[in-house]
Amino acid sequence: MSRGDPFRSPMLGSDTFQSTTLPLDVNSTEIPLPPSVIHRSRDQRVPSIALTDMDIHSDRSSGAQREAVQGDISYQGRATPTSEVYQRQSISRKPFGISFDGDASYTSNTLPPWTTPHADDHDTTKDSQHERNFSYSMSSMSSTLQSYEAVPDTEQMTPKILALNSSAHAGSGTPTFCRSKKNIYRGRGHWLYVTILILAFYSTTLSALWLAVAARKPRFGHMINTSAGLLSPMNASTLTAAFAKTIELSFVTVFVAFVGQVLSRRAYIRQSKGITIAEMSLKSWVTQPGTIFTSWHSLHYVGSSILGCISFLAVVVAVFYTTASATIVAPKLKLGAFEQRSLYGRVTSSFGNPGYIRGNCQTPITAAMDKTYSGETCIEIEHAGQAFHNFMEYLGNWVIDNNSHHESSSMRRRTLPTAMLYDNTTVQGSWINNRNGTELSALHGRMVNNISMAMPHSGVFAASKDPINSIMQPQDFSGLGLFYLRASVPSPAVNVLCAGVERDEIAPLVYDTWPMAQNFPYNGSAWPDTYDLPSYANQTPIDDLFEFGEKYGREPPIFPKYPLPFNTILRNTNDYDADALYVLANSEYNQTVLCSISASFTTKCSTRFNASMSGNSMSSHCEDPDDPLAYWRTYPNANNGIRNPDWVNTAWSWALGINLNGGISDSDDSIGRLLTQLIPNTSTLDPYLPSISEALAVLSGCALLISSLDAPFVHFWNYTTPPLAPPQYQEFPASLSFQDYASGGDEQWQGIFYVVLGLALALNLLCLGYFARYKGLITDFVEPRNLFALALNSPPSHELAGACGGGPEGEQLQSSWYIHVENDHVAIQAKGASQGPTAYSPAVRSEFTYEDSPIMKTYSKLSESKQSLL
Repeated sequence: MSRGDPFRSPMLGSDTFQSTTLPLDVNSTEIPLPPSVIHRSRDQRVPSIALTDMDIHSDRSSGAQREAVQGDISYQGRATPTSEVYQRQSISRKPFGISFDGDASYTSNTLPPWTTPHADDHDTTKDSQHERNFSYSMSSMSSTLQSYEAVPDTEQMTPKILALNSSAHAGSGTPTFCRSKKNIYRGRGHWLYVTILILAFYSTTLSALWLAVAARKPRFGHMINTSAGLLSPMNASTLTAAFAKTIELSFVTVFVAFVGQVLSRRAYIRQSKGITIAEMSLKSWVTQPGTIFTSWHSLHYVGSSILGCISFLAVVVAVFYTTASATIVAPKLKLGAFEQRSLYGRVTSSFGNPGYIRGNCQTPITAAMDKTYSGETCIEIEHAGQAFHNFMEYLGNWVIDNNSHHESSSMRRRTLPTAMLYDNTTVQGSWINNRNGTELSALHGRMVNNISMAMPHSGVFAASKDPINSIMQPQDFSGLGLFYLRASVPSPAVNVLCAGVERDEIAPLVYDTWPMAQNFPYNGSAWPDTYDLPSYANQTPIDDLFEFGEKYGREPPIFPKYPLPFNTILRNTNDYDADALYVLANSEYNQTVLCSISASFTTKCSTRFNASMSGNSMSSHCEDPDDPLAYWRTYPNANNGIRNPDWVNTAWSWALGINLNGGISDSDDSIGRLLTQLIPNTSTLDPYLPSISEALAVLSGCALLISSLDAPFVHFWNYTTPPLAPPQYQEFPASLSFQDYASGGDEQWQGIFYVVLGLALALNLLCLGYFARYKGLITDFVEPRNLFALALNSPPSHELAGACGGGPEGEQLQSSWYIHVENDHVAIQAKGASQGPTAYSPAVRSEFTYEDSPIMKTYSKLSESKQSLL
């Protein structure tokens, strides 16, 4: 065989030869040799086709080369869609050549343009011997075959779709070439449609729930905490993230299916604009958002379309949905707004009940060991410890304020009183009923210092911890919780009135100056039990100031003697219903002051309690006209400032505990010395020092707090004789703000994530409505595997000329494509391409009718539809 033989390469294993055909008889089509036969090495055995009795003759007349094939082709085909089997046939001897346009075969000395001569073609003897001994075997061969048709003007290879004429071989009228095995439509009962519909419903329902939760910002309270909640904070966060991820995944799945259905349906509609290659990338936007940037040239052509805009919004949802869920849906510790609530507190005794207070003092010295003084001793020590601690804190705050230049002579701006409750709650009082000391002093012609201090109701602390009120405690959130409580309850208050006096002015109140003291001198150990003291002493210049005498119904105090400098003497009256405690103090310069100490409830305040793991704080909020929880708003007719006689007995224990009566024995104790050093020298308050009235008020703060423990949350006692057994709950109005796990953002800018949740719901509704309207699915030809099969079985198009190596670009991305179905064969073609009988296997199609096939019916219905929605 010579070098120019065009049929040598396929027979001898040329790797460059693409295909060849065996012309059969006039009623048969051409059978291309499969690539497994053509593309092989020279000596490799191909176990697929058997060509027996093959003689290769060389006809060199007129310089032409021909090869003739004589023998039989054995072909046992697999079952075709019509269950046909091709039997052995005798093939007449005809030229073996290459089919080109016009059914021409290359002969003569022409080498096909795609063949490459072998370097060893000079050995024709070896080649002929090899070809005569060459054999093939094949157990089955597909009925779908291709040959190649050369385009005369471009000399490019173009697939030519052929089909075996089964009527010529098996006597059947049904062609088998590329007939779709399945319908392009899947009904409402198909598992894929049901699955997508379920996912769409799931994604829509949960995205609506997520948006509702984010908008409503529910508080989960006892449901999520670390102590006894249904969920721990970690589990709640994990579940929220997991559900958010399922919403995102189901949304992406449904939306990708939605885009595929929209584009595939549009490709079938003849009156539509078709689909573009740029639109085929929309699905990858959602599944791989980064392709928006890597394939930005597609964005230019599809970004302005409705479907492109919707897909871009879907990308935003797919990228940011879990972030949005974690920001405004996932439970986080948040401090809520104040909520009006009714709380309940336990009431056991009246305010300032000395017997109940002594009985609750914790001491190992029981009443059996010391029947008379065990409780008294305990409570005096407790008062002393609390009072001195509070007073030192108060003095320290004065130093801080002085160093910060916050000094002031106005009571409203002076250092506030402090105290401590249960060793873990800092208490801050308030100065109330502030009066102008200068005016009072001028009115009474002496130095007058009238101070009133209010403390919070300490019973609110116990009420906030009571399980009946179901208030989440800081320890319920691993120490991260907190709450703020505002209670409309009366606040205990103490009034300290101090006035400068001369010795002769108060001589009627000092026993040592009386004439009877000559016969019965003062004896500290017997005072005052063995002395016959009158109920009302002679009048003094300060009776009206302190409201002494029968006119006011108040007995004045009788002191045994004048105190020495730096000393104080304590005295109450002989009256059983005495409502005040009195202290007589003498300074270093023999400046004497008389002070009265009394307690009452004030209606001008509300109690505030803040709790956190780092510490609690309690304060009284007073004289605020805008305070909705001021006690006078709850009880408008309540009397304000009515002195409480019980508290005097409690205060007596407090006064003895801090040794305010040390001057009776001239003890020169430290507290007496400090108090007398705080006696004002003028009628104006010293901006750098507290007054003795302020000091006594702060020292007595602990007695106010102890007296209000387990006391009523109203200004009166409406029970039987205290103490109550068992305790009774009493309701009081309150406002509560607490920190628990709740949904919603922490910052104002995080509201932008509501847009993401809203878009997710809107797009889910769009997809769900689409799938509900079109009950069933058509084959998604935008899916890569389906598009690959469709493209391989479709004719080439000049629309994509030059795109086989580098991909489509420019105007190729926006060229319109349609899906055409003919004789159950599905193919894609450019807009304007021929859809006539020459498009697919012209020699065969005209002999068969597929109009009644399910595929053709579906195609007819789809192609005649109105314009696509998107």
